[in-house]
Amino acid sequence: MALVVMKFGGTSVADMDRIRNVAAHVKREYDAGNQVAVVVSAMAGRTNELVSFVNEASSAPDQREYDCVVSSGEQVTSGLLALCLQDCAVPARSWQGWQIPLKTDGAHAKARIVDVCGAQMKASLDQGEVAVIAGFQGIAPDGRISTLGRGGSDTSAVAIAAALGADLCDIYTDVDGVYTTDPRIVPKARRLSKVSYEEMLEMASLGAKVLQTRSVELAMTKNVRLAVRSSFDDPASMPAINLKQNSHIGTLVCSEDEIVEQQVVSGIAYAKDEAKVTLVAVADQPGVAAMVFGPLAQANINVDMIVQNVSADGATTDLTFTVAEADLSAALKVVEANKTTLQYKDLQGATDIVKVSIIGVGMRSHAGVAGDMFEALSQKGINVLAISTSEIKISILIDAAYQELAVRTLHSLFGLDQDSE
Repeated sequence: MALVVMKFGGTSVADMDRIRNVAAHVKREYDAGNQVAVVVSAMAGRTNELVSFVNEASSAPDQREYDCVVSSGEQVTSGLLALCLQDCAVPARSWQGWQIPLKTDGAHAKARIVDVCGAQMKASLDQGEVAVIAGFQGIAPDGRISTLGRGGSDTSAVAIAAALGADLCDIYTDVDGVYTTDPRIVPKARRLSKVSYEEMLEMASLGAKVLQTRSVELAMTKNVRLAVRSSFDDPASMPAINLKQNSHIGTLVCSEDEIVEQQVVSGIAYAKDEAKVTLVAVADQPGVAAMVFGPLAQANINVDMIVQNVSADGATTDLTFTVAEADLSAALKVVEANKTTLQYKDLQGATDIVKVSIIGVGMRSHAGVAGDMFEALSQKGINVLAISTSEIKISILIDAAYQELAVRTLHSLFGLDQDSE
């Protein structure tokens, strides 16, 4: 018998037919003798609808009331799923965040989990009851409902799995696992059987939308094994979890020690929501970078890549950095507000760029990866505008027009195509 947490996203519970399908997945695990806790998101599109109601009601909404409204989507889903389970002879009850309780800090609308008190829920599971939990929500120190920010149901599931000591946390979504890259761009992309926490964290932060970054961070910290599976597969054709056989369908996200054979590069990610800011002819002297990036940090604008090109005479430099596309307007205003101090000649902003990244823990022990990457791109006529690296990733900034060509080129270069196995 295993204790498993199953998480289902908005597309998996979009309507009553899909909620019944989720109930069939849960019943499969229950009938196999496993203890099951289920975490659900709001039905697809419901949270956006609730947010629009809030914005209609107030131009500057109280964040506590915002949380009260937007958390109701998950409450509805948890109740409906519990009813569907009861209807197919599976004992189940719904749990809201405050009933567990899942305790958070006081940052309403973007709260972080502080503690999960799972004793009462564990007692219910031990009695054979399935727990159906409203994700995305908890209780703040002021006793009010809090929400974890968009995508917070994944984080809820991982936190609950850690609190219960679950054997596995299954994240059910609309894809059947984590792929080497986007199959829409590279039809030869392969589904990964296993991927390390570090690789998944890089993939999630660099554009892969399968898992939410905070949930992967928490899973790595708490050593919670994750499995990414498709909720649209036929529940009857999927085997129940069997720890003795160590079998799983989809992609297992686990510690590096569990992965016997490591490829040098495991995946290619890309992010189109990047923007580039360039300060032309800034004085090349100590303190200039601090005068640029200090105010940006104070404005909560995250800077990713930074490139500096010093002029031939060494007197001035062009300073280029990237921010999220949504932050471009704010970043330009911050820099413009400091023009007198910075004394740059021109300020430019652009969004016709894309970040492409190669990721793999095998890069730690293999030299020449960057050289091979840049050589392959140069042969395709792709100019690299900026570079950033870590131990297990290399990210480049290129013109958006070359995105698909770059991804396909790198995918083949590092042997990730299906026919290269």
